Amino acid sequence: MTYQEFLQIVMFEDNHLLVVNKPSGMLVQGDKTGDKPLSEYAKDYIREKYNKPGNIFCGTPHRIDRPVSGIVVLAKTSKALERVSKLFQEREVKKTYWAITEKRPPKTEDSVTHWLKKDTTKNLTHAHIRDNKGGLKSTLEYKLVSALGDRNLVEINPITGRPHQIRVQLARIGCPIIGDVKYGFPKPTKDGSIALHARSISFEHPIKKEPFNVVAPIPKAFVWSHFEHMI
Repeated sequence: MTYQEFLQIVMFEDNHLLVVNKPSGMLVQGDKTGDKPLSEYAKDYIREKYNKPGNIFCGTPHRIDRPVSGIVVLAKTSKALERVSKLFQEREVKKTYWAITEKRPPKTEDSVTHWLKKDTTKNLTHAHIRDNKGGLKSTLEYKLVSALGDRNLVEINPITGRPHQIRVQLARIGCPIIGDVKYGFPKPTKDGSIALHARSISFEHPIKKEPFNVVAPIPKAFVWSHFEHMI
C-alpha cells in the first residue's frame, strides 16, 4: 500500500489518534504469516507525511479480524495508547458493526448470550448456550436493518469483545455471515472477504476529553452493493 493509497483510508487524524477504514484482507498487527500489517503501513504513512526519521510510534489498542473491513483506531503516542486501551478494557467504547447474512435472524431485534471458548490450535471459537464448557460469557445486541431478497443487513452492538465473537454468535443463531466459511457459510466470496464491517465507533477522546465518533462507509465489494443507498 502506497502513501496515497493509505491516505485514502484515513478517516481522522490529530496529534494523538489515527483512525482508518481498514480494507478486508489486511492484518492489523503482524503474525506468523509475515505479511505486512496495518500498523506498519501506518508508520510508513506518518514517516512520509511528517518527514520523521528513525522509529515511529504507532500503537494498536484494539484489532479486527483480517477478513473484516472497517474502523481501526491507532494511537500515535504512548499516552493515547494507554488511555484508549483502558477505555476498551473497561467497555467504555461503543462499537457498531454491519453484517450481511443470507438467512434472516430469528427475530428482528434481540440480545443473545453465549459462552465462547477458543481453540487456539485451530484459531476457531465455539459458542455454547450454557456455561458448562469453561467459556467466557459473551453478549451482543442485533437488529435487522434491511432485507432485500436473500440479503439481510444486520446491525450488531457487541457488549463484550471476544475473539471472533460476532462471527460465531451469528452462526450459532443460524445466520453465518456471507463468505465466512470458518463459521459455516458454504462458500467464500471472490475476494476472500467476509461481509462484516466495523461501521462506527464512539468514545471519549483520550486527551481532549470530548465525545469522539467516526462512521466508516461500507466497502465497494459486490456483496455490499445491495445496500449502497444506505451509506
